[in-house]
Parts: sequence; C-alpha cells; structure tokens
Amino acid sequence: MVDVGEKDITQRAATTTGYIQMLPSTLALIVNGEHKKGDVLSIARIAGIMASKRTADLIPLCHPLALTHVEVNFDIDAVNNRIHCSTLVKTKGQTGVEMEALTATQIALLTIYDMCKAVDRGMSINQVQLDEKSGGNSGHWQRTEAG
Repeated sequence: MVDVGEKDITQRAATTTGYIQMLPSTLALIVNGEHKKGDVLSIARIAGIMASKRTADLIPLCHPLALTHVEVNFDIDAVNNRIHCSTLVKTKGQTGVEMEALTATQIALLTIYDMCKAVDRGMSINQVQLDEKSGGNSGHWQRTEAG
C-alpha cells in the first residue's frame, strides 16, 4: 500500500454513476413493486452502502477508510429501460474515496442484476465511472463531455 501517513487530513468526496439496461417488463416489475423478491431498489441501495464500507476487503491495496457519508440514489429511465445509479461518498482523511464510490455503484447495480436475473438474463451494466472528486493534493476534478 502507498504510505499516506504524511498527507494532510482533508475533506474528500467522490461521485460515481452507472446504469443497468433491462427489458421493459423487468423495469415495470421493479417500478411497480411487483418483483417476488421484494423492493429491489431498497435492497440494492443497502448493498451499495455496505459495499462502500468493505472496499478495502475487496481491492487488495485500498486503504480501509472511516467513511462519514454514503448516499446511493436511483433514477428510472423508462424511455431507455434503464435504472441509473449515482453514489456520493465522503470522508475526512488522508486518501480519497473514489474506489469506495465506484464499488458502491457497481455492487448496487449487480444487486439489481442478481435480484432480477430469473426474469431477464440479458441485463447489462454500463458506463460505471467517476464523475467528480474533491479533496487532497490533486484538488477538484470533474468529468467533462470529452472524458
């Protein structure tokens, strides 16, 4: 692991996004609360939050961090049959929370897949990415259209 002991303790945040593409009938099950496994989005939200706190257990060289805030939100895109996930993670520490936010988004979307795979094996998880980060020596970064 990289030695971050000499770095300043600063407020750090990261925002990530991604989406899962599915059949219209699968999206309807989720939106109408008719899935036999229960409230898909609530379970996926909890899974994402839990995953953010376990990132150091999953990715070998990540530092274990005391997170101060984790927020996982979903937006329904009925036109394109997608569920968009956005995650915000914050801490006050010596290293950033990009990996924690990316892990939360990915696991939230994987949970949706897991809960719905019996009715739609063709779902796909797409465009999981860091959109913004702040804090630390590198300061603020935000994704632009060009990437």
